[in-house]
Amino acid sequence: MIQKIAQIAIGLVVVMSLTDCTNDGANPAQEKPRIIVTADPELDDLNSMIRFLLHATDFRIEGLIYASSQFHWKGDGQGTLWFVEGREYTRHGLDYGPMESWRWAENERFIHEAVEAYEASYANLKVHRPDYPTPEYLYSIIRYGNIDFDGDISKDTPGSELIKEKIMDDVPGPLFITAWGGGSTIARALLSIENEYKDTPQWASIKEKVSNKVILCLSGDQDDTYANYMQPNWPDIGRFQAGGGGVGLAYNVQASVKPEFAYYYQPEWVQENILSKGPLGALFRVWGDGKQMVEDDIFDYFHLSGYTADELREMGYIVWTPPHPKGAWLAEGDTHTFLNFLDNGLQGHVDETWGAWAGRRRTIPSGGGGMGFSRAPDTAMPLEFLPAAQNELAARFKWAVTPQYKDANHHPVIEGPFAISAPAGEKVALKVKVTDPDKDAVTLQWVQFKVGTYEGDVSVEDPVSASTSFTVPSDAKPGETIHLVLEAKDSGSPALYRYHRVIITVN
Repeated sequence: MIQKIAQIAIGLVVVMSLTDCTNDGANPAQEKPRIIVTADPELDDLNSMIRFLLHATDFRIEGLIYASSQFHWKGDGQGTLWFVEGREYTRHGLDYGPMESWRWAENERFIHEAVEAYEASYANLKVHRPDYPTPEYLYSIIRYGNIDFDGDISKDTPGSELIKEKIMDDVPGPLFITAWGGGSTIARALLSIENEYKDTPQWASIKEKVSNKVILCLSGDQDDTYANYMQPNWPDIGRFQAGGGGVGLAYNVQASVKPEFAYYYQPEWVQENILSKGPLGALFRVWGDGKQMVEDDIFDYFHLSGYTADELREMGYIVWTPPHPKGAWLAEGDTHTFLNFLDNGLQGHVDETWGAWAGRRRTIPSGGGGMGFSRAPDTAMPLEFLPAAQNELAARFKWAVTPQYKDANHHPVIEGPFAISAPAGEKVALKVKVTDPDKDAVTLQWVQFKVGTYEGDVSVEDPVSASTSFTVPSDAKPGETIHLVLEAKDSGSPALYRYHRVIITVN
């Protein structure tokens, strides 16, 4: 499925001259990925939602849907008891029996709260990017999904019906569906389609349509509905998997970040760039902020500060990640499901192996090979993405409180070819145009991403110039691909990055 998307994307681009790559065939504007978000009320989902809304310019958002998971489910309000063996209420020394609900606040509405904060910021945001969707539109696509119980797909819900409607429409191209919590609402939509068509003559064509259209972006399988229903019954549905070697945003990321980048998670940076930036910043969860998802939740001690892990345990909390100072970065545990979809020029959503800010899917040699993930640095992508991603977040938070375009920073713009062909041994000219809307100075560097099928090294003659050249290696074989990426960094505050990927196919 992902390979099909890559072929379509490359097919849209004019193949350039073998010796002179001019801007006459520059890559077309990236079509915005069509995406549905499903999320449970974990605090990192809220933070991911805020970043997602700040990047609402980069997607065609089709749904914002409340979901359950093994960690959060509402109950049906009728006193029905629910229990799944092995869940967190039977771990950590706990031995709870069947319950009516689990870690779900009364009148939970965190998606609405995020959109309300977006609405309060919208007038400023659209000054900097006119294509921000209106708050009215975002409100119109909020739904409650299968939130009553963990993994329950026994009934249709407004959320599952919206997903079903979008799956079955005739809009061309892929439909990316994320699961930041459990997948039960997605599974129910698919089950409803199966129930409606399985015994009809249209079933084979319907199943093929759905399998070719839907691409799941799962933050794990948090209620087992992928393993128990989706994978066995819809084995040909695509899965977009990234997260290996990308920007660290999860709980306790401070333990693994490079020392020179630690300040992006420290209270001072968070206060200056997030918490002080209007309603969206005020909603963002950080360590010691005095907030709890659910009152008296023994797993949620993030509102506290100044206590050791042992002291928190003595207070009755289940300490599953170490505490950090008041105001420090907490988590965006689900941002990796959409981070490669951002319109930053890397086009990471086209193919999960190409790589972008969320990392990429790559071959893991241990255990007999195969595709998988590694948290180790990915030497195939020799760029540091953390400053770019966090500066991007800071810039968009600033947009939210800045009513004048001239008072904020904006991205460099790169125009140039995307796909070219050349034979082995050919010297190829690369010519791209780089401008900056704020007239900032822009620093450039060309690098090779070793994510193509050619495994050797490729050198760019002048790696800090927009106009340069390279020679296709003499040992490159016909059909092999080489990825060259131009990084542009402006001198504004915060410094913003833009990229341009060129894929060379050897002919």
